[in-house]
Amino acid sequence: MPSQSGITTRLGSRLKRRRSSVKKRTYSATSAAESEHSDETPSTSGAVGQPNVPQYNLRRRPGDASNTIVPAKRKKNSKPSVPQIRGEAVGGRYLQEDLPDEVLLKIFSYLLEFDLCRAARVCKRFRAIGEDIELWRKLYQEIFEYDLPLIRREPKVFAFLEKDDKEFANPWKESFKQLYHGVHVRPGCSNMYSYYGGRRLASRKMFCFDAIEQAYTWVDSEVYEDPLIFVHTGIYVGEFLLIDLGVIIIGAAQGNVMDQVIIERESESTIVFAEGSKDAYLGYITLKFTPDIASSVPHHKHYALEVTENCSPTIAHCRIKSTSVGAAVCVAGSGADPFIHHCLIKDCENVGLYVTDYAQGTYEDNEISGNALAGIWVKNYANPIMRRNHIHHGRDVGIFTFDYGQGYFENCDIHNNRIAGFEVKAGANPTVTQCEIHHGQTGGIYVHENGRGQFIENKIHSNNFAGVWITSNSDPTIRKNEIYNGHQGGVYIFGEGRGLIEHNNIYGNALAGIQIRTNSNPIVRHNKIHHGQHGGIYVHEKGQGLIEENEVFSNTLAGVWITTGSTPVLRRNRIHSGKQVGVYFYDNGHGVLEDNDIFNHLYSGVQIRTGSNPLIRRNKIWGGQNGGILVYNSGLGMIENNEIFDNAMAGVWIKTDSNPVLRHNKIHDGRDGGICIFNGGKGILEENDIFRNAQAGLLISTQSNPVLRRNRIFDGQAAGVEITNNATANLDGNKVFNNKFGGLCLASGVNPIMKDNQIYGNHNMVQKAVSSGQCLYKISSYTSFPMHDFYRCKTCNTTERNAICVNCIKTCHGGHDVEFIRHDRFFCDCGAGTLNNSCRLQGEPTQDTDTLYDSAAPMESHTVRLN
Repeated sequence: MPSQSGITTRLGSRLKRRRSSVKKRTYSATSAAESEHSDETPSTSGAVGQPNVPQYNLRRRPGDASNTIVPAKRKKNSKPSVPQIRGEAVGGRYLQEDLPDEVLLKIFSYLLEFDLCRAARVCKRFRAIGEDIELWRKLYQEIFEYDLPLIRREPKVFAFLEKDDKEFANPWKESFKQLYHGVHVRPGCSNMYSYYGGRRLASRKMFCFDAIEQAYTWVDSEVYEDPLIFVHTGIYVGEFLLIDLGVIIIGAAQGNVMDQVIIERESESTIVFAEGSKDAYLGYITLKFTPDIASSVPHHKHYALEVTENCSPTIAHCRIKSTSVGAAVCVAGSGADPFIHHCLIKDCENVGLYVTDYAQGTYEDNEISGNALAGIWVKNYANPIMRRNHIHHGRDVGIFTFDYGQGYFENCDIHNNRIAGFEVKAGANPTVTQCEIHHGQTGGIYVHENGRGQFIENKIHSNNFAGVWITSNSDPTIRKNEIYNGHQGGVYIFGEGRGLIEHNNIYGNALAGIQIRTNSNPIVRHNKIHHGQHGGIYVHEKGQGLIEENEVFSNTLAGVWITTGSTPVLRRNRIHSGKQVGVYFYDNGHGVLEDNDIFNHLYSGVQIRTGSNPLIRRNKIWGGQNGGILVYNSGLGMIENNEIFDNAMAGVWIKTDSNPVLRHNKIHDGRDGGICIFNGGKGILEENDIFRNAQAGLLISTQSNPVLRRNRIFDGQAAGVEITNNATANLDGNKVFNNKFGGLCLASGVNPIMKDNQIYGNHNMVQKAVSSGQCLYKISSYTSFPMHDFYRCKTCNTTERNAICVNCIKTCHGGHDVEFIRHDRFFCDCGAGTLNNSCRLQGEPTQDTDTLYDSAAPMESHTVRLN
């Protein structure tokens, strides 16, 4: 941007320019009507020497008193007039009535626009021919060069009419009417506009100049109310264009107009709009700033287009390019408020559009592409409005707001930029809505260093890195966006990032839908996070966050991962239908998991391992194909007031030196056992209700040693409590009742500590089967494991993996060499038909299956950790 003193010097030069003391000109039908000689001396707004002669009205009607001198009234003739035909009248009648149309058209084709209008007033036939579209097209294209008529719909809105547009009966004439008062810049063509063969054209009074600055100086000195300059085909180099009045400058050429009209400058800004240019318009022109790279003169503050403070020009349909180290377009200063639309800002060696220092402006339907730095910079409290811009294939970021820049960005298409599509930094606070940000070579949106912003209802997809990055104390709002098909994650919050992430649809990303790490603490709520190729939400490296009322489903790995010292709060989420675990705490993952619905996962609903110690309360956990909650490998946790039901395996698994606390839970209607503790598992189980499970309400096995206090274990389809395989337990004040295979079943060698337990009303279906001579397989099949004495048959060469019930020993293996193994839980292999001889107490044999003394082990998650 030039210095303020430089602009002041230019404006001072403008004010010193000599202005001729002519009356203010205007171009309107009203002034034309007030002229006494409008037919005889038609004039334009540029007619020097005739300041009082108004413009000719191309649309006036013959006999219209508002447009012609009212003729003196004729005296009435009381006698009927007798026509007298003279020679001249005969010739006139022939010309008007009998001459062929083709001949008249040929004659009229030699007329200029004013003569054509006068001829059209002679008679109806002349009027019809004078309105011929082709006649007016030829005249129009001779003056303006356009392939299509240019219509002025509003003071600063110009548009070409398409060929099939029926808005005007004669669009060429209508455009002539609207644009006729303009002056022209067309080097070497002045004879077409005012003079021909050294004579002034009486029927065409326009002004034509060889240079734009000459035309601007002339309209400035004439004090036009509506100054209009047409710049025709050519390359205009070195023009000094400081615009400080409401002039309209439009390119005029055949074909693509802006490609044929080029204004270029090498030393200072090509065009500068300064104070006073409130109603200025620039359109259909190419602007270039191409400084000499060998020059020692600095040019980083000069631009192809510069808009300074307190002005609001309109720039439309322009191509703007700069090879400078400065931006192509610079809008700077308080009150700078341009309207820039349908422009092409492309292949610049620095920034495309730079808005700074409290500037505003509206920028619509522009294409900004291929620039060496950002497509757009917004800085220092600038607050532009940008709609429907196409910002793509930049060699840096697409849009960069920083140093408290603001702005409103709507319906922009931002893609294929080398860095992020949209970057927010250093206190910037833009609003970005309904944009599409995609195929970035790094990320989609990058908010860092205390950046803010509102990103609402955008489509963010197919970026090489995360769709949204938030870091270094930034706190944006990400709301109602679709974030999908990223080549890495969906939303990535790290380095103490914050943010409100809500009502987004996040799906199909290669890594986690949302990743929170390194002391970041966002609010994540009301989102749908689903069908990710990795996990749903990944919180690690001391990540935090409030994660509530989200729906997390159908992800390839865990729905939520929490690890490495992280402590998020997950509340009222629906986490379901995952292909692995619902919520996975590992490697010292902590946090709070409360009031969530966690269901229908291929693995467990919740897994806790390796030092993790979460608080899990008031959740509903059901439908897990591998159990409800699995605590293993030294996992901890407070698990309280949950409802755990309808899981395919145990409601809760505790194993391998894990030591959680389970309190006030309801664990019921499982398709396997209620709680299974094995492989050295521990834990404190207090005041839980464990009921109506298909297997043992509580199974304790393989050197485990939990503490059970005041639990109620009842209505089970197998035993209430089973302790086996060198395990033990401390049972204090529990109630065990109404279970099918007994209340408390202890395997050989098991001696738990018992105190004040109530074991009553249980059904001993095993003993009934033994007493009735049935094979125990009859009551258990190979999915249940009733506890009783079991044997092996040496004669049949069975091993300890093949158990035989007491009735089969007596009946099927009578007289064989048998031995007692132990009192433990098993099903009968003889009744299952897995031995060589057939069971005499059973029917058809089943498939071969070794007896399993414990329920099947749960599947542990082996999720790969990825940053």
